[in-house]
Amino acid sequence: MKSIEQKNFKNKKVIVRVDFNVPLDDNNNVTDNSRIIASFPTVNKLVSDGASIILMSHLGRPKGVIGKLSLKNILGDVEKVFKQKIQFAEDILDSTTELKIKNLKPKEILLLENLRFYKGEEKGDHDFSKKLASFAEFYINDAFGTSHRAHASTTIIAQFFNNKKFSGLLLDKEVSSIKRILKNGKKPVLAILGGAKVSSKIPIIKSLLQVADDIIIGGGMAFTFVKSMGGLIGKSIFEEDKILEATKILELAKQKNVKLHFPTDVICSKSLTDNKLRTCFIDKIPNDFEGFDAGPESLKKFHNIIMEAKTILWNGPVGVFEEDKFSKGTIKVGNSVSQSTKKGAYSLVGGGDSVAAAKKFNFQNKVSYISTGGGAMLESIEGKVLPGIKALSEKMD
Repeated sequence: MKSIEQKNFKNKKVIVRVDFNVPLDDNNNVTDNSRIIASFPTVNKLVSDGASIILMSHLGRPKGVIGKLSLKNILGDVEKVFKQKIQFAEDILDSTTELKIKNLKPKEILLLENLRFYKGEEKGDHDFSKKLASFAEFYINDAFGTSHRAHASTTIIAQFFNNKKFSGLLLDKEVSSIKRILKNGKKPVLAILGGAKVSSKIPIIKSLLQVADDIIIGGGMAFTFVKSMGGLIGKSIFEEDKILEATKILELAKQKNVKLHFPTDVICSKSLTDNKLRTCFIDKIPNDFEGFDAGPESLKKFHNIIMEAKTILWNGPVGVFEEDKFSKGTIKVGNSVSQSTKKGAYSLVGGGDSVAAAKKFNFQNKVSYISTGGGAMLESIEGKVLPGIKALSEKMD
């Protein structure tokens, strides 16, 4: 895989797959522009080189053309971040788009309409990919967050560029941050895993058992493990059909000499809306109560483990952080990760809710790296080779 750092693109036409899949409010305003900001270094490098730049992205999950999800709605936000005027192509398949591309001068940028308005994108259609490829001499993938999909713009398009395909700077960063956890992590390596369901994390836990020294398991997923060890968890969320799997993971951790750490106490109530809270031992929760957050003793224990770590992966909150009364655990874990980072640890935060928590509680600038990848990051941690990454290394037959 070649990086754009290795080449100057002066007077070249380049097509770049970016990830502008940003959240919008009811008035089509962008509520979080971090993905646009994350793509700036790559685009800025290409502008500085003197390339003519065609940007392509998806937005949302439209089935057909939906006005609200037109990339035209975010054009102003992109211009603000890139600090320049950006042209827009309203129909990728229309001849006027070809004309705009033909007339695109060095340092100019053209943004194509939402790729998912076209059936060929998600189907990985050969002809649609070929059409996109015809727009430029070079292809750059800077959309790590969609590289786990074998779509036209992330994977199939690459076969038309042979040795003229490159990774962007954001994609480089994402790949190297995951390598730093899985292959080059300074020991002790710690993974903090949370969230509601253990079923979605089983492959990740198994992969991390090969590299981690310690794994903290919190959130709703901890209860399946506690139940498998014979604990009384009251009404707490757990997955009956994953109890055997949890037992196997406990055994595998012993074999690998990896320490698994669970909360010892949790903040309980009779329901999510009940304000009468109490602290319970995690394996002695009364029948009519359920656990919603890590308790004070657990957080002290977690803090000490986090402060000893030299490499940290954090994926998933340790409580229902969306509710203020159950957010203390996630805040304290975030503070501990921030402190450990300040002390010299490398910390990677990624995967949906943990990124949302980092932003909500202002940890995003206090950790080493926040992944924009979501599902792509998790699949990489599982050890899967992502189609979009693989495509950058493959030669055309």
